[in-house]
Amino acid sequence: MPWDDITRKQHNRDDLRYPTDLMDREWAILAPLIPPAKSGGRPRKTDMREVVNAVLYIAGSGCQWRALPKDFPP
Repeated sequence: MPWDDITRKQHNRDDLRYPTDLMDREWAILAPLIPPAKSGGRPRKTDMREVVNAVLYIAGSGCQWRALPKDFPP
């Protein structure tokens, strides 16, 4: 795949909060693989996309879980 103007726009991560955050089209592929919250318990309040973004941030940066920036979920 050559890097032309079209492919550069498709893979541009400048508008993301962190370079490791998922793009919308990546999340569209991954979201169906995340199991739904179990019934009978408390409703899920955590955004699963943010959890995946946090895991990718740790994998990409090598930081510890407790060293995550505060804008990631607890």
